[in-house]
Amino acid sequence: MSDVARGGGASSKAAREPSLHRVMGPGLLLLFIVGDILGTGIYALTGQVAKQVGGVVWLPFLVAFVVALITAFSYLELVTKYPRAAGAALYTHKAFGIHFVTFLVAFAVMCSGITSASTASRAFAANFSSGFGLGFESFGITLVGLVFMALVAIINFRGVGESLKVNVVLTCVELTGLLIIIVIGFWAIGAGQGDVSRVLTFEPAGDCGVFWSVIAATTLAFFAMVGFEDSVNMVEESKDPSKIFPKVLLTGLLVTGLIYILVSISAITLVPAAELGEGEAPLLKVVSAGAPGFPLGIFGIITMFAVANSALINMLMASRLVYGMSCEGVLPPILGRVHRNRRTPYIAIAFTSLLAFGLVTFVGAVPALGGTTALLLLGVFTIVNIAVLVLRKDRVGHEHFRSPTILPVLGAVSCAFLVGPWTGRASVQYAIAGILLSIGVVLWFVTVRVMRSQGLNPSGEELAPMSHSGPVN
Repeated sequence: MSDVARGGGASSKAAREPSLHRVMGPGLLLLFIVGDILGTGIYALTGQVAKQVGGVVWLPFLVAFVVALITAFSYLELVTKYPRAAGAALYTHKAFGIHFVTFLVAFAVMCSGITSASTASRAFAANFSSGFGLGFESFGITLVGLVFMALVAIINFRGVGESLKVNVVLTCVELTGLLIIIVIGFWAIGAGQGDVSRVLTFEPAGDCGVFWSVIAATTLAFFAMVGFEDSVNMVEESKDPSKIFPKVLLTGLLVTGLIYILVSISAITLVPAAELGEGEAPLLKVVSAGAPGFPLGIFGIITMFAVANSALINMLMASRLVYGMSCEGVLPPILGRVHRNRRTPYIAIAFTSLLAFGLVTFVGAVPALGGTTALLLLGVFTIVNIAVLVLRKDRVGHEHFRSPTILPVLGAVSCAFLVGPWTGRASVQYAIAGILLSIGVVLWFVTVRVMRSQGLNPSGEELAPMSHSGPVN
């Protein structure tokens, strides 16, 4: 936005704010990415995917992995070309220069993170109640969820270093849970238990053929693959991002993709697809079938920690996205303020946390959350893949990763295809997404009015460059 760049708007405001701490090296960044992708998806969706395709439950996860990997190449080109915290919204604005589109992209990404974190907090509360035999009703679960979300906000405020230390612990816990499934599955296979032939058995849902059943299952499985895109919002807190991001992001995706396929094979070998698709804890059935003596309570606690990690990482992402967009002049400047001592975007953290409190209190578990989140993000990924091609004409003064041209083309086509109703998505997913985006339209008008009252011009011509006066650590 030219007026912002020239006047005393968001750019000059950001110049008076201290910089964020650059504390993320390759190790912490890899754990952040792996922990974000693993999350709750694989723990909850394996059975639902099995309902769609039967024994080849691993195939939709493989297709989702390929689509995510192709799109990751586009993110890598853009994050190394424009190493700023605003992520997809920044790329959209640089490519198209339309403030309204930029705002909706930012809102869609932020909303998917906050909604996922809010639902994760309720899932944490439900697991907490069940795991300790407390028998909480709806009010008790809501209260525990609010306390949990407050703790996430405190950790987020204390600093990304503290947040990432917690993420390291939680990521190791959720990795342990999935490795337990893999070890139990392959140990049982080696002992002659289960039925390995089920891995190649296709059982379509209803009258759907092979192709459309796999596509319908992929729209569910894709929710388990999202999370890699959150890492670009941490770029200003990463050390030498142009150098480490490509290797670390691709490694994280490969690790999680391999884990998902191995977990799927273990699960379907030990538990038939029909049984695996019943209830909300499919992996507990795998543990019971493959290792009857294994204490299920311990695995339940592991699941609870995995959910907690998803909430923490989603709130980290959401607050950094809001901070970045404020610095770029797309959201009000107040949201870009950084705490002088903690060096964290405290206003953005408060804003996203309040939204999460509202969702936990008044909405609870949003129906078809996984599918709706994937739907929103697939739309964003379509735009990001197109933005890569549009921005090829924009030159920057430093070396950056460049994706083979065919990949963003394939990424845009595949993501757009998976958004459509022909995939077999439930209509409720489109309804939820429509309501969320409608709220975004209202907020856009409010944001424009606030910015104009402060003398800013959200015309969307060009984003102001972010600058920080403090030392980069």
